[in-house]
Amino acid sequence: MKIAILGTKGIPATWGGIERHVEELAMRFVRAGHEVTVYCRPYYTTTTDEFYEGIRLKKLPTIRRKNYDAITHTLLATLHLLREHYDMVHYHAIGPATLSIIPRVFGKKTVATVHGLDWQREKWGRRARTYLKFGEHAAVWFPHSTIAVSRFLKDYLETKYHRPVNYIPSAVSDPVFLPPSAIRSYGLEGGDYILFVARLVPEKGAHFLIDAFAGLRTDKKLVIAGGSSDSDEYVERLKAAAGDRVIFTGYVYGDVLHELYSNAYCYVHPSTIEGLPITLLEAVAYGRCVVASDIPPNLEVVKDAGIAFESKNVEGLCRALQTAIDSPALVGELGRRAQAMGVAEYSYDSIAAKTLKLYAAVVAGASGLIEGIDVPAGQSRDSTTLADRKPAES
Repeated sequence: MKIAILGTKGIPATWGGIERHVEELAMRFVRAGHEVTVYCRPYYTTTTDEFYEGIRLKKLPTIRRKNYDAITHTLLATLHLLREHYDMVHYHAIGPATLSIIPRVFGKKTVATVHGLDWQREKWGRRARTYLKFGEHAAVWFPHSTIAVSRFLKDYLETKYHRPVNYIPSAVSDPVFLPPSAIRSYGLEGGDYILFVARLVPEKGAHFLIDAFAGLRTDKKLVIAGGSSDSDEYVERLKAAAGDRVIFTGYVYGDVLHELYSNAYCYVHPSTIEGLPITLLEAVAYGRCVVASDIPPNLEVVKDAGIAFESKNVEGLCRALQTAIDSPALVGELGRRAQAMGVAEYSYDSIAAKTLKLYAAVVAGASGLIEGIDVPAGQSRDSTTLADRKPAES
């Protein structure tokens, strides 16, 4: 099969969960004998090589402004791929998915993945939000088949649009446990910090976390690992509000990130909007005790192996963190329970195999829900029960 992937910033992945997702899957597609092209933005994919791990990198220009970056690049990529032979064209995210109708009209098979409800993100103005709401509709109706990365998203889309959606989650790599080394440069020794990993945008909730952390009785530090994503002013406000015990690392990768996960006292995820939170999955894989907001995608991952608090509630977050700090035995037990719960469902090998099965079915003429990809009705976990779970109190 010849496969085109677009809608992302590109690969090799540096920052961005979707980019990492695409890179890992594309490498597995190539190993399975398929030809893969990933369309890349020049500011993100800086390598001059035409191929990476057997994946063809096609760099096309873009308008690097918040409202135009993704859509202009995806439009150029869409026009480019019309001139080439592809068996499968895969769009990622609801904004780019608005263009998936074009290759379909020209006889190409298309799939779109919904990674989240992007119109809910605070960075967008009214016009961009309206367009992204249309993108949600387009992601379900325009391609031959639609993928949702969480059960919550699948249920939401199927309920709203009365169209079948396939559940194929995002994934995580196996954890790499490392002792403190590089992180000593931040003054960290291991077990002496609370960890947060995410893009620094309002919906990830770092401002709630900084406010809650200020009220804690602890000598532990708070490590905020992540950087701006068209959110420089927000990042500056975070830094201005943070105290001396808050460490901003910027984006971190590789061994530094492995060390941060390996040696954190606990992990906190106060987001207000998610599709499927990859960093939360990573924290579970590392056996960290998780303190998370009670939005359905977070609880879908954590289930009963973490401490939940009411989303956007600073006092509730402060109480949940104080419970964790005051209860090291509980933190250890919840971390062990989370790790034992496992993330086998989120294996890249499994997800790549399911995605290729979906591709093959669509190429063969199927559409909508692909047999053998999704969980049979009634066998998925009950997202309503998870969403209704009460936040923890100290």
